[in-house]
Amino acid sequence: MNRETGELLEKLSIILRCLSDIDIIERIELINKIRLEVSKYSPFNKEPVDCIQWKRFDEIIANDYNPNAVAPPEMTLLEHSIREDGYTQPIVAWFIDGFYQVIDGFHRNRVGREIDDIKERILGYLPLTVINKDREGRGNRIASTIRHNRARGKHQIDAMAEIILELKRRNWSDKKIGKELGMDPDEVLRLAQITGLADMFSNKEFSEAWEADTNTINEDDNLEVSDNV
Repeated sequence: MNRETGELLEKLSIILRCLSDIDIIERIELINKIRLEVSKYSPFNKEPVDCIQWKRFDEIIANDYNPNAVAPPEMTLLEHSIREDGYTQPIVAWFIDGFYQVIDGFHRNRVGREIDDIKERILGYLPLTVINKDREGRGNRIASTIRHNRARGKHQIDAMAEIILELKRRNWSDKKIGKELGMDPDEVLRLAQITGLADMFSNKEFSEAWEADTNTINEDDNLEVSDNV
C-alpha cells in the first residue's frame, strides 16, 4: 500500500467511525448507499454480489412461479445453518414496482421472517443482491430462478411444466428453454406433454420416437433441480 492509498484509507476510517453515532435505521440506509457508491468504482460492479444491500421485509415479495418445495428436514437444517453460521448467501432479487421480488432464496427469506430469534437478530431486514437490468424480463427471471435451483433439491413436476408452458407462450424455442434451464430436449418434451404442448414439438427429430405418456415421468426421470433455499 502506497502513501496516498494509506492516507485515503485513514480519511475513510474517520468518516465511517461517525456511523456509530447515527440511529440504527438511518445507519442501515446510509451504509446501503455507501455500498452502492463504492460499487460504482469496483472492477466487479457488473457482478450482483459485489453490492449486497440490507432491505426491510416489507420491501421484499415472493415470485409467483417458483416450482420448488422444501421438505421439513431441509427447512430445519436451513434454519439451523442460518442460526449458527448467519446469512452466508444473499437473496437474489430484482426491482419491480417499488418492491424487490425474490428470484432465488425464497426459503432463506422465510427463515428470516418466521423464526423469532433470527428475525430479532437481523432487525427485520434481509440481505439482497439485485440482478443486472439486462436480465429483468420475466422470461429471463424465470430462467434465472431455475438455474439457481438445479444444483439442489427437486421441483414439483406440475409446477415445472407450467414454467415450460409460460416460456413457450413467450415464444421461447425448445432449444432456448433447454439452454437457459439446463435441460436436454427430452426433459423439455416430457414437461411440455404434461401441459398438452407436445404438438409444438412435432417437427423435432427426437419427438418421432416419443409417445405422449405423462405416466412415464417419475422421481427418477432426471427432473431433479435445486431447492430454492
